[in-house]
Amino acid sequence: MPPQFIFDISEIDLDTVLFDQQEIRKMNPQRGAMEHLDAVIWCDPVAQRILGKKIVREDEFWVPGHIPGRPLLPGVIMIEAAAQLACFYTKYYLKMEGFIGFGGTGETKFRAEVRPGMTLYLLTHHTWTRHGRVGSIVQGVVNGQLAFETSIVGVQM
Repeated sequence: MPPQFIFDISEIDLDTVLFDQQEIRKMNPQRGAMEHLDAVIWCDPVAQRILGKKIVREDEFWVPGHIPGRPLLPGVIMIEAAAQLACFYTKYYLKMEGFIGFGGTGETKFRAEVRPGMTLYLLTHHTWTRHGRVGSIVQGVVNGQLAFETSIVGVQM
């Protein structure tokens, strides 16, 4: 049985921008080449689910060196983009203050190539909060196909 998306995105308008990069910057500290979240598209705060996107560009710093002739978005950047979405959710919707650091990841699987010119949609489901730590399940989707999945832990610092 193929893996299922953590929530159905078929009814969501993927061209919507709920929060643009200016709004994201109010919550997230990353700047310049380390900004990997281009927009928040949709959120259901009751179900604790959020959808964002990263537009994978030809001019990103990793393109010339990560598989010359066949550039592939590095898995760590996919996870970083998802962590930035989870951080945005944590700060904006859960109202957790301060710096939210990356605390870990688990059960990571990469399933499809992500290349320049593609849009990576990031599905995040916040699953727990305790003692200044937060956990989420995240998935990346390109062209309707699951590209990666993992769990992420954030730590309030």
